[in-house]
Amino acid sequence: LRCEIWDERRLRRDGFGAILAVGAGSANPPRFIRLDHRGGRRGDPPAVIVGKAITFDTGGLSLKPGDRMDEMKFDKCGGIAALGVMDAVAALRLPINVTALIASAENMPSATAYRPGDLIPTLSGRHIEVLNTDAEGRIVLADAVTYAQRLAPRAIVDLATLTGACLISLAHEAAALLANNDRLADQLLASAEKTGQRLWRLPIWPEFQEMVKSDIAYVKNIAGREGATITGACFIGAFIKENIPWAHLDIAGMAWSSKEEPHRPKGATAFGVRLLTDWLQTLAKT
Repeated sequence: LRCEIWDERRLRRDGFGAILAVGAGSANPPRFIRLDHRGGRRGDPPAVIVGKAITFDTGGLSLKPGDRMDEMKFDKCGGIAALGVMDAVAALRLPINVTALIASAENMPSATAYRPGDLIPTLSGRHIEVLNTDAEGRIVLADAVTYAQRLAPRAIVDLATLTGACLISLAHEAAALLANNDRLADQLLASAEKTGQRLWRLPIWPEFQEMVKSDIAYVKNIAGREGATITGACFIGAFIKENIPWAHLDIAGMAWSSKEEPHRPKGATAFGVRLLTDWLQTLAKT
């Protein structure tokens, strides 16, 4: 594996304004991590795994309630799963090119934190209207998926503990799958069935996409309580070009467990590692 870790100076130089904004309130500056496995032919387009890694999420100035805030250490589980997938891919020496991109920041309240009402620039050149600083995961992912598309990928899959709404609808029994490509969605559903890491597909109809549009920016980072898992995905999808297969996995209910069960431990579950490793094994054969 080849690894690069970009610090805040590199992020500022290259225009990763969304990641920088989310991390602005913390004494620990943000990072962007890139891992590459080159098991395929030179020049073959990579499959790209994008992980959200909010190392701790207080909600920022839109502060979360104190109850169960201790669990917000799990808000980095998407990024950690991406690391786990890359470890498995390297160990299996899969004959495929794979890149993992991890957007990492700590969301803290302070005098330097980003604020509701801010307009923040992104790597895409478009701006985000911030209405709630506790919807920060989708903001860092906007920069990450924009960068992912510069790699001319065969597909992009992002993992994120994105919405509490997903936990309400699917509890701890499945992650939500939202995708712009039916073939990619079917591949992921097949791997979910095979590995026991269940997915349930939700739509990203145009009506939901309209809900994230802003009057003063390209998009706004929240769109109300209704359909929040879907609009969260639509926000990320707004930064994806239509010709690039993309899937979003909202793993909010599956990233950690409050009890030990036969198929998963108590605490962090590494959800997505088996699932995406199996998908990549299948992809390597095609």
